[in-house]
Amino acid sequence: MGKITKISVQQKNKERFNIFLDEDYAFAVFEATLLKFQLVKGKELDDLDIEEILYSDQINKAYNAAVHYLSFRMRTEKEIEDYLKEKEYEPFITKEIVVRLKEQGYLNDREFTKAYVRTQVNTTLKGRGIIEKELLEKGVNKDIIGEVLEAEYSQETELEHAIKLVLKYAPKYKKDSFKIMIQKVEQALVRKGYAFSIIQIAVDEAELEEDTSEEWDAITKQAEKYHRKYAKLEGYEYKMKMKGALYRKGFGMDLIDRWLEENEL
Repeated sequence: MGKITKISVQQKNKERFNIFLDEDYAFAVFEATLLKFQLVKGKELDDLDIEEILYSDQINKAYNAAVHYLSFRMRTEKEIEDYLKEKEYEPFITKEIVVRLKEQGYLNDREFTKAYVRTQVNTTLKGRGIIEKELLEKGVNKDIIGEVLEAEYSQETELEHAIKLVLKYAPKYKKDSFKIMIQKVEQALVRKGYAFSIIQIAVDEAELEEDTSEEWDAITKQAEKYHRKYAKLEGYEYKMKMKGALYRKGFGMDLIDRWLEENEL
C-alpha cells in the first residue's frame, strides 16, 4: 500500500503525469488514466490498483500511437498489428486496440481495399494481379480483395490499361525481331500483373505491325554480332550456326536466308 504524495506534469510531454508514492517516483500515466482512476494527492493504492492503472495506461498509450499512425493514411488491421508489435506492445494489448479501432470505424479492411484499388486504377497502369499481391501483403482477406476488384476494376478498364502498356513498351524493343519484341512486351505485362488472356487481347487490339525496314535493321545488328562469334567457321557449319542463332532470336527463315545471301563470304 502506498499513498500518492505528489503529481507533476512531465516537461517533455504535457499529456503525461508523474505519480509519486510516499515521496518516491512510482510511474507515469496519461491524463485520461489520471481522470479515470481519480488519482489525486492523498489517495492510497495497493499493488492490484497499480497493476490495473498501468494496464489501462498502456492501452491508452497504444491507442494514441495507433491513431497517430492512422492519421497519415488508412491502414489495414495487419498494418496496425505490425506497427504496435514493432513498438513492443503485448499481443493482448494490440488485440484490444484493433477491436476498439474497428468498433469506432477507424479500421475497416473492406473500405481500405476500395480506396486502395480506386487509387491504383486511377493513378497507375497496374494489372489486377499486382494489386491483389500488394493487398495480400497488407493482410487483406483474399475474398475481400476479389469482391472489391470485381466491383472497382472493370475488365474494360484493365484492357485499356494493358493496351496503353503494349504501346508504351513496344518501341523499347524495336531493335529485336518482331517476334521477340512481342514476347518481351508480353513478359513486361505479366510483371505488371496482367493475366495472359488480357495480354493477348491487348496485343491484338494495339495492332502492332511488323516494320520490314526495322526488322532488317534488327537482324543486321544481331547477325553482325554472331558473325564475329562464328567468323572462324566456314561454309555449311558457319551457315548452320548463324541460322540457329538468328532463329532463336525470333527472325524468320526467309529473312535469315536473305541476310546470308547478301553477306555471303
